[in-house]
Amino acid sequence: MASGDAEVLEGSSGFSSDSESEGESSLLDEDEPEELFSDLSDEELPDDAEGAELLESESGPGEEARLPPDLQKHLSFLKGTSNILLSKLSKAECTSLLHDSVESEFFLIDGDSLMIQHALNNTFCEGQNLHFFYLVERFLFDITQKGAKYVIVFFKDAESMWLGNSYLLSLRSALILHLKSNTEVPVYTEFSNCFSLEWQAFVQENYPYFILISDEAFKLAGNKGMPSYLLKIFIFHTLGNKINVAMTSGMHSDIRRLYGYNINSKMVFTRCKKIHKSMESAYQAIVSYLSRSHTSGLFPGDDQNGMSVSKEVQQEIAHLQSLWPERLDIRSSVCVVSCSVALKCYMHMLKHRENHKGDEIASIKTVDEILTFQEAADLCRMYCVHVALLIHLPLTKRAQKKSNCKWVKPASDFLQLQYLSQHFILKALDVTQNKRGDMVYLCDLNDTLLLARVALCSRKTDNTESDFQMGEIVEEEYRKLWKILSSLTSEYDVGKAFPLQTASRMMVQENENPVAEGPLEVIPEVGLIPVNIALVEEYTGSILKNFPTLSSDSPVVTALSESKEFDNLVDWYPDKPLSDDYERTRSSAFGEKTNDPWVRKRMLRNYQKLVRFHRFYGSTLEGNITKNIITNVQGATTVAPKPANIISGKGKKLPPKKKADLIAEENIRKKKEKEDQKQREQWTLISKSIMKMIQENFDQGIKKLEEFLKKCSGDSVKLIAEMDVLENCFKIWVEHCQITESTKKNNIIAGRVMKRIHNILDKYEKQMDKSQMKLISTYLKELGFNKLAQTLPDVEQKPARSKSSKREDRFVVGVDPVRFQLKFMGPYLLRDERNDPDPRVAHFIPDTWQRALLDAVDSNESAVIVAPTSSGKTYASYYCMEKVLRDSDDGVLVYVAPTKALVNQVVATVYNRFSKTLPDGMVVCGVLTRDYRQDALNCQILITVPQCLEMLMLTPQRQAWVKKLKYVIFDEVHCIGQEIGAEVWEHLLVMIQCPFLALSATISKPEDLAHWLQTVKNYWQQVDKTAENPVKVSSGKKKQQMKMPRDQKSFRVRLVMYGERYNDLEKYMCCSDGSDIEFVSYHPCAALTASHIEKYGFPSDLSLSPPESLRLYDTMAETWTSWPRAQELNPEEYKHFKDKIVIKKNDVRKYEAELKEELVNWLTSGHRDQVTEVLDKLRPRNVVNSTATMVKQFPMLVEALQKENQLPALFFSFSVSLVERLAKETFLHVTNKEQIKRGSDDAKKRIEVENKLRKLSKRAGKKQPSDPKESHVSDNMVMKETEQEMLHQKLQELRKIPPDCTYAVESAADRKILDTIFQRLQQAKTANQLRFYLERGIGFHHPSLNSKGRQAVEMLFRLGFARVVTATGTLALGINMPCKTVVFLDDSVSLDALQYRQMSGRAGRRGFDVIGNVIFYCVPLPKVQRLLKASVPLLRGQFPLSMSLVLRLMVLAAKSDDKADAEAKALSLLQHSMLCYDKQKKQLTLKLYFLFCLQFLLKEGFLDLNGMPQGFAGLVTHLHQHEPANFIFVSFLVKGLFHKICSQSDTSARKAGSVRFSEEVMESLLLILANIFGRKYLPSCSTEKGWATFHQSKVFLEDLPEEFAEAVDEYNRSIQEIFGCFFVSASNQADMVAECQLPLSGTSFGGVQSPQGSDSKFIDQLTTPGNHPTTAVSPFACLSGITNLDLFKMNNVDSISLRTVEVNSSNIPVLSLRKYDEHGRRMPLNAYALDFYRHGSLRALLNDNMLHLGDAYNALNDFQLTLSSISTSFKEICDNKDDVVVLAFEQLRDTFYQKFEKIKS
Repeated sequence: MASGDAEVLEGSSGFSSDSESEGESSLLDEDEPEELFSDLSDEELPDDAEGAELLESESGPGEEARLPPDLQKHLSFLKGTSNILLSKLSKAECTSLLHDSVESEFFLIDGDSLMIQHALNNTFCEGQNLHFFYLVERFLFDITQKGAKYVIVFFKDAESMWLGNSYLLSLRSALILHLKSNTEVPVYTEFSNCFSLEWQAFVQENYPYFILISDEAFKLAGNKGMPSYLLKIFIFHTLGNKINVAMTSGMHSDIRRLYGYNINSKMVFTRCKKIHKSMESAYQAIVSYLSRSHTSGLFPGDDQNGMSVSKEVQQEIAHLQSLWPERLDIRSSVCVVSCSVALKCYMHMLKHRENHKGDEIASIKTVDEILTFQEAADLCRMYCVHVALLIHLPLTKRAQKKSNCKWVKPASDFLQLQYLSQHFILKALDVTQNKRGDMVYLCDLNDTLLLARVALCSRKTDNTESDFQMGEIVEEEYRKLWKILSSLTSEYDVGKAFPLQTASRMMVQENENPVAEGPLEVIPEVGLIPVNIALVEEYTGSILKNFPTLSSDSPVVTALSESKEFDNLVDWYPDKPLSDDYERTRSSAFGEKTNDPWVRKRMLRNYQKLVRFHRFYGSTLEGNITKNIITNVQGATTVAPKPANIISGKGKKLPPKKKADLIAEENIRKKKEKEDQKQREQWTLISKSIMKMIQENFDQGIKKLEEFLKKCSGDSVKLIAEMDVLENCFKIWVEHCQITESTKKNNIIAGRVMKRIHNILDKYEKQMDKSQMKLISTYLKELGFNKLAQTLPDVEQKPARSKSSKREDRFVVGVDPVRFQLKFMGPYLLRDERNDPDPRVAHFIPDTWQRALLDAVDSNESAVIVAPTSSGKTYASYYCMEKVLRDSDDGVLVYVAPTKALVNQVVATVYNRFSKTLPDGMVVCGVLTRDYRQDALNCQILITVPQCLEMLMLTPQRQAWVKKLKYVIFDEVHCIGQEIGAEVWEHLLVMIQCPFLALSATISKPEDLAHWLQTVKNYWQQVDKTAENPVKVSSGKKKQQMKMPRDQKSFRVRLVMYGERYNDLEKYMCCSDGSDIEFVSYHPCAALTASHIEKYGFPSDLSLSPPESLRLYDTMAETWTSWPRAQELNPEEYKHFKDKIVIKKNDVRKYEAELKEELVNWLTSGHRDQVTEVLDKLRPRNVVNSTATMVKQFPMLVEALQKENQLPALFFSFSVSLVERLAKETFLHVTNKEQIKRGSDDAKKRIEVENKLRKLSKRAGKKQPSDPKESHVSDNMVMKETEQEMLHQKLQELRKIPPDCTYAVESAADRKILDTIFQRLQQAKTANQLRFYLERGIGFHHPSLNSKGRQAVEMLFRLGFARVVTATGTLALGINMPCKTVVFLDDSVSLDALQYRQMSGRAGRRGFDVIGNVIFYCVPLPKVQRLLKASVPLLRGQFPLSMSLVLRLMVLAAKSDDKADAEAKALSLLQHSMLCYDKQKKQLTLKLYFLFCLQFLLKEGFLDLNGMPQGFAGLVTHLHQHEPANFIFVSFLVKGLFHKICSQSDTSARKAGSVRFSEEVMESLLLILANIFGRKYLPSCSTEKGWATFHQSKVFLEDLPEEFAEAVDEYNRSIQEIFGCFFVSASNQADMVAECQLPLSGTSFGGVQSPQGSDSKFIDQLTTPGNHPTTAVSPFACLSGITNLDLFKMNNVDSISLRTVEVNSSNIPVLSLRKYDEHGRRMPLNAYALDFYRHGSLRALLNDNMLHLGDAYNALNDFQLTLSSISTSFKEICDNKDDVVVLAFEQLRDTFYQKFEKIKS
């Protein structure tokens, strides 16, 4: 492409004219802060009036005047920054915050945000400390169980946020001390604030994955909203430090993961430093103001009261220790000290008030508004009683009903004083505490509801001591507390222990109106509808007997028998069978039947064209290796080859050979000699050219040599060729040494000499003669390896030459032989490979583990295969395919791939590998995805995605096809642990009866997976035995027994593991100072720490290359000079290396293992400091990266890789826009470089030549002369043609791109192949940009790129033409893209240990490179460390059931022809969930879940009592992936709501016969569908005003119309009743001992029974629960008045349900019309679907609706597929073609599809 072609790209795009701007806008969005912050310097702040307006809105009129002027200025500044920050927070992406890798992602939790999150939980009642701590611990325990690695940070200055509420302040102090003392969670409290230098150093050293922060503070009276600014400053500052932020607002979880809104730091950090000082000043001003305003005025007349309380606390603690040296329970200590301090401070206040009678201060409060000292003492007595009860009452006896009482103001003020005292006590204990046991019950200091009950009951009793009987133990505890308190306050008369209340003042006022318990006042009784369903009885029979059933005359049961009439659906037949998803999937035109011969001919031509492309695409993967398959004769079987000793008859005496055999052998020998002679002559002819090539390009020359050696049949010729090449390599070394100084020798050249010696001695040592041995000995001596030369056999050893001659030492490498091999020959070291061919494999000799796979396939066994990328595990898949093709013409193999990209690759490979003549209508290969199918059910090899195979497995009418399955191959089976669709993989693995192969490179503990799958196969073996029972056949009087014929079956599951990568991966950090690029080697051990090695050991896949092993030894020896094993492990003395000419890779692996083991031994033997020093020395120094200039420097990075000969390379980023932009920057760089190189003259010459050619072409197009007389004209035309050819040649020369201005390798592929690829690319909409890039060897690859574009990039990269490809994670899952180098461009939420291993596996693939390189560019060093040391994910089970799945299983069992087989499949899925593997209790919970799902389906009329589907069951199952929207949608239809809307269409148009609904009707339908099918929540902060203006989209989705909302509410009530009963029933499965323990700390709060001596009438009055039972909710939640009734509300089921039941709210199919965060802010739904329908712009969805490009495209695609499914279903079940609903949905589908097609790339 000429230099001027860059101009053509102006305005072009990677998608279309619309989507191009999206990619660009996304990039501009990342750079936006540079402009936004330019106005926010210290000199240019917003107007003070703006800040005043803000404060007036938040604080009320007049209050802002009391703020200091400097604070007002700071607040004005913060308003501007807050709006900018809000624009970023609103665009936060909801993503999984946790990944499955050990120590993969370490993050921080802001402690104050953690407290805000749970203090605002609407089940928590303020004052119930234990419930609060339970909520915190349940959250932390949950994320810990999910694999989270985190620390918690409490900033000292953040304490000011809580100063307005003494209770919350004391609660914060208790939380800090509790987490420090009673849990293993690391808690940091030493940082003042986020601006402190210590904090900066901490985050830079640890670089957390993200920091979890609240964007809104706890609202307290008088703080004027300023604490929220502190949090926003923290968020802003964190993003400015290049650390991501996750918001606590909107967090939710399921059984496996935690989801939250993540803000990428790249969006903000660019200019944060510009306003750093302003932000710090504002932060300090707010902290100072909050501290002053809340610490002044607590007690009149004392400005230093906070200090006074603190000082009093110190004195009282010391006094307590002297009075009571015994160790007290922490609750007792805090109780007596806080009461003592509160009483003394209160007395001080009373005296002060007495001394200032008549003053303004004294008149602040009237006498009625303050307590007397005796009343304060009464309150302390009650408090002590309440603490005694806390100590001795078990948790289950402390349930309280929801509070309907309120403390009087004076009592409340005194309690606040006491809580403030507690705060200072806990702070003092935090400093002085040294014994952990003291702090166990810190979490249970206060129970305000219990204290209120004590106050109420103390007034109701008489004042005699006998009426306060509270049990012996409790009374004794109380008396002890009061005795200590009396001693501490001996200077005052606090009175005796009894009576509790001496004064008459009422401390607590009861509310006359009790707290309402909600609309559902009666808890429904659990009663099951009796059914006659075999599947239900078989699965749940063991627990059914424990449940009551409804009688046949029950209203619920009788209602079921009544047929439902749908008034609005007269012409609708819901029971009518619907077409399945297979029939609805768009089919290729090749399968359609037609009688038109021209159409058939065109279809055939298109089909042949497609097959040719598939084979062409496949040839770029493996070359042309098509094999014609012939079906085996009936009964023939494939037999695995026997071992050599069996075949040869080892141990038996062979008979003498016959004369004919001897003659035949002689003839063979002569023929071989003749062939060898011919090959010698051939070598003589080509050897010179190969030698020359080796001198010019060593790698190319060796490649040519290997091609020749493969053709040679005899070892003699191979040996001659190898010796010639060895001699040539040594000559090159000699020449190099002669022209190079000894200190600058390139020992890699000598390494090539040793590599040839290795090859010769390893393969041909037995064929070598003495002269050849002597020559090798000479070479070894010349290199300085005299000891190695002496080890050669049959060589006369001469004494070593004198080293006095410098000339003789000129060729010596100067390194010991072992070190030389480890350092310079690492990639070339030979591996211990088998050399005995396997007749089953033609193209290579398989390793032992690969043969085990082939044996498994031959034996019809299943296998779990875990081996690194590029190790060759996929070969077993194709061997399995060949076996199925050979065995029969009707057997089917299914290949399950996780992505469509991988599906396309496998299809091409199958077409390229196999050809077979099949009966009419059958083909070898078929495809089935969600949006495309071709020959899916008439092929022998089906390539599909998991969802489509599950659809076929669960569809009754497809069971005949399912029975044809012979094998299923699951590629990338670790996807069973992914976020979306994981349960589908699990369903398939348990439902298939045939053998399977499960392949993966990244599974931790594959033994567990194999064991689970073996239990599944054991089940199927039992099913098979049951089905094998003899079938009796009557024949007249005699009965015969005959067995059904069966295929050979095996139910064994093999586990085949291979952990060795064929090629090593070497890691590098890319350093850039803005002008230069440097690659710094990163030793894998540098990622480890001593603590990690102690806890986890060395990661199983953390391997070292030979140079890295050598470096580790040298560092160890250098660090510990007296290391006892230093000599033993010295490479030259190591037992597996010593005196070896040929050191093999396995020898190095043994050495590596010993070094690792030795390092562990250092730790166990007390040498931790030495280990730490070793690891520190291995770490790279001065790694500098600038993410801000990453895009500009990227072309420099590519050039640096080219200079280092490290291309081809893949560059990974998770941003689609960045991937395209980097490709564009690289292209522009090389084109600009070419323009500069060529100058303006070349462009002019090119234009002149093009103009001449254009004129000649026009003339040549005129009619040719036919008259012979006009021969002179013909001669003239010949001359013009000659001129035209010359001009073409000249133009090609002018257009030829200089080698340093392109990354394309023209010689990599035939020009015809390249033209074919580029011609196909022109048919795509993205041709312009991508084609120009690819002509320069540059490409990009991401999911939004269309298939033709992706395939072009893949093919050109595989061919070696394109060598620079930027890509997202689309290439990570199995796509064959071999490269030399993988570069990670930046950090991302999605870059975890699994993605790292998948992506880095592309580098250094077997057969392509000797070593792979992994480079980290702009990835922080701590993140690199975590990626390298993290283990691969553990596969954990998903919650396997849903209501839709239960319905699908019931349909399968009811509608299948083979009932037994269908029931067996359903039972296998129900009984063998991975989640419940070896967990009986979970299995019981699942059975209960199944039963209650069934109850809903029965009540709603989707099933009858016999399990037969009815009503709209078919429509619900078609929309199963959208639960609960599918059930709600049907309810809308049944209630006639859609007909009401659609009946509004123009009547005249309907009469005319062409119904065209108005846009208003269409938008109303789309609004309804978007509310249930297109639910994407935006962060709650996005609704705040002033941060953005939307140009095209409305963004926030409107609520459902009233009637539709009522229908949703009705559905929700039904679900709440059903699943509330489920929770009540499941409570029997809970572990109540564990339920009475805090989850994280394990602190226990007693059993079910009260201790002896604690029962009394008084206590019974205190602990009377509410009207509803509390058996099914957490006993901790009962402290805040929660009962079983709250389980029927479903709003907070996760925080109140029994945690050991292990059911998450995400498994309850409720659809909340409105969702709120913990602050009560509504989280709006994104109106992306409706907005797109209105404007049709993908760009607007990116800019206004805050969606990413890939997410927007996928969401719209899913939505249009849903519309299509609904429309098709309506047309099938409605016989009236003119029904308005059918027509309206058809119009809506067509319109939306047309809009979607326009933006489809």
